[in-house]
Amino acid sequence: MDARRINRPRGPGPSRVPKLDFDDVMYGIHVVEEALAAGEALREIRVSDERKRDPLLRAILATAKERGIAVKFEQRAFFNSLPFKTHQGVIALAPPFEYADLNDVLHHRRRTGHVLLVLLDHLTDPHNVGAIVRTAECAGADAVVLPDRRSAGVNATVRKAAAGAAEHLPIVKVANINEAIRTLKKAGVWVAGADAGPEAVPLGTADFNRDLAIVIGAEGEGLAQLVRRECDYLVSIPLRGKTESLNASVAAGVLLYEALRQRA
Repeated sequence: MDARRINRPRGPGPSRVPKLDFDDVMYGIHVVEEALAAGEALREIRVSDERKRDPLLRAILATAKERGIAVKFEQRAFFNSLPFKTHQGVIALAPPFEYADLNDVLHHRRRTGHVLLVLLDHLTDPHNVGAIVRTAECAGADAVVLPDRRSAGVNATVRKAAAGAAEHLPIVKVANINEAIRTLKKAGVWVAGADAGPEAVPLGTADFNRDLAIVIGAEGEGLAQLVRRECDYLVSIPLRGKTESLNASVAAGVLLYEALRQRA
């Protein structure tokens, strides 16, 4: 569920569930652990009464105590009311996500090796966005760039799917993907769009050993026509089965690790 705010009915006593901004919620043991490891300034951690003595949560509780982060123990009704069910009995309330600036990312680009960025052309599924953030961070990318409108932003679902990677990898939000591509090209970054069209270069012959931005198109629609025109070249991933396309996050993983392979 991707709701920004949900008002729960008021109920008596401790079972009352307060209003939460779900864009600022992290949920799941591993996600909260990674946020703490990254030094995230968490406002509060909430733990299920049923798990307060769980050995898996000891590290979280110990770190929270050490850093002076408030911990509240909640009854089952609180966690049952949440729109996500894989919370594992622990959530954290974080400050609003702080997006990076594209010019800052380029200014601090690597002094050794080539820069590697991933641009998302209006992906709306937060699970896909989170999975791409996770893969990009694992592959050593410098940032993920996404548009301000018609795109999943960094919310609770993205953070969960990214499994902590959103706390380590710069994520840039821009007003316009086409303008971002032009900015990158002016900075000497080559832009390769993932596309299955006949004009695309096969993956095995594409040159990724350069300053590179990989553009992934929207689910079901692929790259927008204007975005496709802005790319320096298009790259296709070979498909040998009967299915016509790969999931966006899988395609991003294939392209990122091809870049990693070439650079090695």
